[in-house]
Amino acid sequence: MLKIHQIFILKFVGLLVATLLISSLISYISLKSTIIDNNKIHLQHAISLIELNLNEIDDLDSYVQEVVKSTGLRMTVINDEGVVIAESNFNKNDMDNHANRYEIMKSNKETFAHIVRYSNTLKVDFLYVAKKTLYKGKKVYLRLSMDLGQIMSEFYALWSKLITAFVVIFLIAFYISKKMSERIVYDIHQITKYLDEISNKNYKAVIKTKYFYEFLQISLMLKNLVKKLSNREKQKQKYTAKLRLMNKQRNDILSAISHEFKNPIASIVGYAQTLQEDHDIDVRIREKFLGKINANGEKISKMLDRLALSVKLENRDIEINPSEFDLKVMCEEIATNLMSKYKGRYVEVDIKPTILNADKTMIELVIVNLVDNALKYSHDDVKITLKNGSIVVEDKGIGIQEEYLDKVTSKFYRVKKNTWDNSMGIGLALVSYILKAHNSSLKIDSTFGKGSSFSFSLKKMIKK
Repeated sequence: MLKIHQIFILKFVGLLVATLLISSLISYISLKSTIIDNNKIHLQHAISLIELNLNEIDDLDSYVQEVVKSTGLRMTVINDEGVVIAESNFNKNDMDNHANRYEIMKSNKETFAHIVRYSNTLKVDFLYVAKKTLYKGKKVYLRLSMDLGQIMSEFYALWSKLITAFVVIFLIAFYISKKMSERIVYDIHQITKYLDEISNKNYKAVIKTKYFYEFLQISLMLKNLVKKLSNREKQKQKYTAKLRLMNKQRNDILSAISHEFKNPIASIVGYAQTLQEDHDIDVRIREKFLGKINANGEKISKMLDRLALSVKLENRDIEINPSEFDLKVMCEEIATNLMSKYKGRYVEVDIKPTILNADKTMIELVIVNLVDNALKYSHDDVKITLKNGSIVVEDKGIGIQEEYLDKVTSKFYRVKKNTWDNSMGIGLALVSYILKAHNSSLKIDSTFGKGSSFSFSLKKMIKK
């Protein structure tokens, strides 16, 4: 039978390995997808630039050769019948008809069509992006492609560095767990020695533990010592108090671990595996599990929606829809909704009726983010005011250290001590993108330990 310190090491290391594996898989998929998406956008931009000057080109064969020399991108021009009329890397006369190629057919329906396809000739994946356009009054298809082999080799090199970092973390964690195990063993030895002396009626014995107590071993040995103790009730109260304290500490640790490592992905995987493995599961239980999967999927979807919105705002791919609305009414609605979420908290709104001409949904998202953060990281009331043409959200919370002020609005950045914005670190970045789209910017004034003030100018939005 394993001892408690051995079980502790196995559980700790197992939990760490599982966490690293899951995080590695997720980051691998995300990084690979991001690399391909970024190169897809790069090819789209390149096609758009080529299209601007296309009708000025008389010799397409020479032009495609210039493109491949300048950019390293393979360029193909295909006519309306699918015949290759210009090709940068191969003899166009030896090439098959391209009318039935996926990207060519798809470009008839979409502005840009793309696909990743394996090349049997070159034995490597290629990313193809195509667009339908006009050349000399005739419909043609412009197609750019790039070899993903070099890109993915660079990605795998980066990935190997990440794996090395994970191995180092694992070794460090194993070393720490070993040290903790040694401390547990030391305390067990001290407790055993103490109880042995008590059993020999040495009531003046002193316990010299430094780190932990073994709950089970203490309770079992105390049963054998009860009849020998001269002051039974006093000793009972002493150990009861210690057990309560240790139970509380244990519960706090378990609660922290549960909060840290239970996430929507783990839940979805767990319920899905159960449904796959048990084909005769009760219908009600099946429906319940599917509901759980759906709920966790919605959580992930909301996080992805926020991420997608931040990407669109960052790339200026989202349209601003200005309308006229009353800032005072909006702020009062926000305050009411957040006060219902944070029971016992009060959000003061000190704003006179003010008509803004801006995207109402986005400005509301900005104010919700700022007030929600203020409520999270403070215990006193939060105040929303309009001062000198700027809206200000003030709190008396933990504040932000000066060294972090320039970083908290960065995408995916979170101050470790404050864990600003626990939803992927994009809340304040989202705020900055929205304000930039409205020709404004976020200003942060904070004193660590006293509170923070978040503000942005409305002068260009206020209707005069």
